[in-house]
Amino acid sequence: MRFEVEQKFRVQSIEFVEQRLQTIGTSIGTPVRQVDLYFSHPARDFSITDEAFRIRSVEDDHFLTYKGPKVDSTTKTRREIELPITAGDEGLSQWIELLEALGFRPTMEVTKLRRSSVLDWMQQPVEVALDEVPGLGNFVELELVTDADEEQLDSARSVLAAVAGKLGLEQSERRSYLELLLEKQLGNVD
Repeated sequence: MRFEVEQKFRVQSIEFVEQRLQTIGTSIGTPVRQVDLYFSHPARDFSITDEAFRIRSVEDDHFLTYKGPKVDSTTKTRREIELPITAGDEGLSQWIELLEALGFRPTMEVTKLRRSSVLDWMQQPVEVALDEVPGLGNFVELELVTDADEEQLDSARSVLAAVAGKLGLEQSERRSYLELLLEKQLGNVD
């Protein structure tokens, strides 16, 4: 079973983090626009079960992603299943049509401008993403993918903590961009 171990940090200056990455020999890629269309389940409330179901679009590429509940209280570690969708608008519209026929409903679209890189840290490939999210601000995400073995999950958490420390990142944010935007709509977040 594949798990995504992730930590996200709100930052005032993406440029500061980018400079720190350059000092350790990592350069960040060019900006890519990601659009995540989230769906509600017809029979259960994902906000209660702490799950997420979305289609991510990056240019003509699309991916159907399920994220299970978070498994710890410090990171965003959760099971993730991601499947490619046929490239182009037709594949995307067919999947949306199928999901709606099954009772799933689009709930919100989250758009971000992401620049990313892979940093080899403690012999682990850590994805570093610098995100600009309209309506929320700037964030840095650190992510590792690993198996569900508790030892591997602990190791991944330690690696992310070390990278965060090296980059001067503090106070991780466990809520997703979707959760933050929904809370902002309700007036419950900065």
